Amino acid sequence: MSNDIDSELNQWLEMLQSPQLSDRLVAVKSLQHLGDEDALEPLIAALGDESLAVQKLAVTALWELANPKAVPALLECLTSPDLEIRAEALSALGELISPDRLLLLLDALHRDDLNMQLNVLILLRKIHDVQSLPYVLPFFESENVQLREAAVTTLRYLNQVERCDRAIPLLSDPDDSVRRATALTLGHLADPEVVPRLCQALTSDLDWQVRRNAAKSLELHADPTAVGALETAIADEHWQVRKFALQAWQKKPDDHTMPILIKALTDEYSDVRREAAKSLAALKNPAALNALQQSLDDPDKDVCIYTQRAIETIQAATKEISNA
Repeated sequence: MSNDIDSELNQWLEMLQSPQLSDRLVAVKSLQHLGDEDALEPLIAALGDESLAVQKLAVTALWELANPKAVPALLECLTSPDLEIRAEALSALGELISPDRLLLLLDALHRDDLNMQLNVLILLRKIHDVQSLPYVLPFFESENVQLREAAVTTLRYLNQVERCDRAIPLLSDPDDSVRRATALTLGHLADPEVVPRLCQALTSDLDWQVRRNAAKSLELHADPTAVGALETAIADEHWQVRKFALQAWQKKPDDHTMPILIKALTDEYSDVRREAAKSLAALKNPAALNALQQSLDDPDKDVCIYTQRAIETIQAATKEISNA
């Protein structure tokens, strides 16, 4: 059986050298299905084939072989002019890359190639190593929007990074996508300026996705100083901002917000009405019972369920107080 496999392998390896494109395509595809480790080096060599189709098949075949020895060669594919080859190589590297390849990635980050830099920034998220931080920071000031967005997103994935004041100015970046990514990243940082800047973005940024992401990050911080901004955001023009502002508010309930919460029970979006009911449950104020009773006939079943739970929570809390 072993001789048969060797014979078949040699057949495809020879065909891989054929001047005919059709032969090389068949050879790479056949080597992919064969899955023999002896095909590793020939497949790596096929990454340099003049045909993009052969190159892409070779990337896929190496991905399926899952041999870490292919990592350096696959890394070079990130500079390919072909989007599909870059995407396939990135997916393969996402599974094959390991912490012992960190220096290889950091070296590649110095390459003056946009595609290489973007994809390496993405791969660094798989390793989570704080040693990457000094290499990521310079991209915050890049003239390229994609690099700024990728860098501030990567920061979110690095372990042990609690403060990074150089990331905060990106919340005022002229590009929406950079501000969106920054708003999410700031949820994981503890710089003193973070919460005030998130509150400012929540109430004044023109992009609703930035405002939504700021609300998500404020939920992680659970800072009582954000209550005022969250109250404003509960009336935001976009329903997703209202929804996530309510979720963030639930971490630090405040009785002064009750009229706003009661109004949110009649929001046109069921997701918002559901969060309003959950918020009133967190408040445990019996003054909300009448409004909640009126919401028991909400057309959305989930809203009805959370409204009933809110009523029961408030009633139980009131009973505990009266029995104390």
